Amino acid sequence: MKVDRPKVGVVDIGTNSMRLLITDGVNEDGRWVEVTGLGSGVDISGVLSAEAISRTIGVFERYEAIMNDLGVEHRVAIATSASRDATNSQGFLDRAERALGVRPRVISGDAEARYAFAGATQGQETAGVVVSDIGGGSTEFVTVDTAKSVDIGSVRLTERRLTDRPPDPEQISLAVEDVVAHFSEIDHGEITNHIGVAGTWTSIAAIAQDLPSYDRTRVHGFVLTNKLLNQVAERLKPLTIRDTAAIPSLDPKRAPVILAGTVIASVIVETLGVEKTTISEQDSLDGAAMKLLALL
Repeated sequence: MKVDRPKVGVVDIGTNSMRLLITDGVNEDGRWVEVTGLGSGVDISGVLSAEAISRTIGVFERYEAIMNDLGVEHRVAIATSASRDATNSQGFLDRAERALGVRPRVISGDAEARYAFAGATQGQETAGVVVSDIGGGSTEFVTVDTAKSVDIGSVRLTERRLTDRPPDPEQISLAVEDVVAHFSEIDHGEITNHIGVAGTWTSIAAIAQDLPSYDRTRVHGFVLTNKLLNQVAERLKPLTIRDTAAIPSLDPKRAPVILAGTVIASVIVETLGVEKTTISEQDSLDGAAMKLLALL
């Protein structure tokens, strides 16, 4: 006999990307992602720009239509770094609520890390696992016992240190020093498995495999060695944004910030002392969906 399961829609409002997951916990109706650059300039100005808000609200209106078409009654929206930092985020959240049919909840960095860990490790042994989540405005490190959010991400690092593309060697050095300083207090314990989640890690994995187009089935579970990570970083350093956008497996809208993401990824593996990273397509979206489903 067919069992009707409640279907949930989860929207993740990141600094760079807007994502939607529709699932009943067993079967997925789909995942959608749009890069809107919501948090561009927030690190300097402290506000979300009118243009970025407009782009983002347009995506939310499409997500609302998708959820309505697929009969999603239970929905949640979580907002992260850019919404935490911007002084005008309440006005943005008001507009987002009207577009999505649910008011986004601004979550802490620790909560963001917990969602990512729950999503990335579902059905797995969690002892000795460290999950790193590179966002646009922050990076999260989380184990089964600890969670740490650090205010450095691919958008923030790009705007601070990697304003030229290609950057000169000094800009790269300063970017690395900045990230190292931010990660200096990370205490991770003994690691048996490092899992990387979110758009930077998944994009690096796709580039490392020279995929003809992005393929999440080839990315999920891919083991990215430090050698491959370094090769991707070296490939990106001499490229302009236009050249980067031409990489077949990369979303062109990620081209301005993916180099900064690889810098952060490279410092992460050094900080953790690991030789490889398992890439997961399951992340904070899945963790938030699990929590919502548990409440129904």
